[in-house]
Amino acid sequence: MKNNISNLAKVLNEDLNESVAFRVLSERGKKIYFPHKGILGQSAEAKSAEINATIGTAFENDGTPLVLSSVQKTIALPEKELQSSFLYQPSFGKLQLRRKWAEKMLSKNPSLSGNTNEGTTVKFSEPVVTAALTHALSVSASLFVNEGDTVLISDLYWDNYDLIFAESFGAKIELFNTFKNGNFDTESLKNALAEKIAVAKINQNAKKVIILLNFPNNPTGYTITEKEADEIVSILKSGAENGLDLVVLLDDAYFGLVYEKGIFTESLFGKIANLHENLLAVKLDGPTKEDFVWGFRVGFITFAFKGASDKQLKALTDKAAGTVRATISNAPSLSQEILFAAYNSESYENEKQEKFNTLRKRYEKIKEILKSHPEYSKNFEAMPFNSGYFMCVKVLGVEPEAVRQECLKNGVGVIVLSGLIRIAFSSVAIDKLEVLFARLNKAITALKG
Repeated sequence: MKNNISNLAKVLNEDLNESVAFRVLSERGKKIYFPHKGILGQSAEAKSAEINATIGTAFENDGTPLVLSSVQKTIALPEKELQSSFLYQPSFGKLQLRRKWAEKMLSKNPSLSGNTNEGTTVKFSEPVVTAALTHALSVSASLFVNEGDTVLISDLYWDNYDLIFAESFGAKIELFNTFKNGNFDTESLKNALAEKIAVAKINQNAKKVIILLNFPNNPTGYTITEKEADEIVSILKSGAENGLDLVVLLDDAYFGLVYEKGIFTESLFGKIANLHENLLAVKLDGPTKEDFVWGFRVGFITFAFKGASDKQLKALTDKAAGTVRATISNAPSLSQEILFAAYNSESYENEKQEKFNTLRKRYEKIKEILKSHPEYSKNFEAMPFNSGYFMCVKVLGVEPEAVRQECLKNGVGVIVLSGLIRIAFSSVAIDKLEVLFARLNKAITALKG
């Protein structure tokens, strides 16, 4: 990329009008733009032309996509969607799918719908489609992370954050405690931000702070309570009021999979989208885990900040789509077409509830197993969990990696992550859970000798 900022990028930067969204942009973020007048823009203008020789796709003489019958016959979609699934989608994503996802966000997050904060209606950008959530994280890192920037993350976290933020973009990852006395450690987050406030008062160049929050948490399967959600919002607001420019990245990969009452069932996005002029909320989500389509590789990135204009939100989506264009061009068309069809199916909600119930029953079975086997507490301690795909145990008296290896000898595969044993109960049949924990206990006992 050229060292100077292009005129197209300058226009977007000017649209952001020195808002928090502009102040927190990385150097890459300031340079990126969407090439509306490039190949894609010129192709769009030629859509109605009698002869359209603008884009690198191939068509039969009758105007239908030139595709292999052996491929086409494997796809069960209506004719229009079938033909479209072979073609490129825009770098922004399929427009109807983006709008459908925005509708779903509103229905799943009542705080966004008709909510007001000091008389101002919540506004958020149209979601931009990414190649699933990992790519959405990478897009956000590209837009907001300069080398040396700090990203605050709880100390129990998905190891891919290291690759994305630290190794790929040069961020410094700083940790705060995840748990204290069986609850989310909001005090640790508060103290971490207090340190940033103190530094920023001395050094104005240290005002930007990036915070990454992930609920349900991977690896622990923990979602904050309603009380903890309010505490986090209060802490973030205090940070913004004290002069920090906050970028709050919300990794909502496992959103909606909550199995207990009293747990916060919305995304924090609804509570912070309109919280303060110094806070940019970035929601990273998608159907991968929510709708059980792991290989479809479709995700979304959505922006909001208090006082944002339509022009400013559009500038952010242009920069996100420009980043998509620069990295993968566009997300898979077939996946987007299938998902859009599914979301319009009358049976979708019932089917999703059925799969949710499957996971909830496994969660309840684990709770039952741990309660009925108090002897397990001599070898391992279950970490707090109430949602998602995972739960973790803290091994007592031996090294987690040694336990993992011993479990493998007994036909059980688990993950060691953040010093814990992570168990993906999402992938284990309910009648195998009793055996899993028995063998885990046996492995630790054997290692203790």
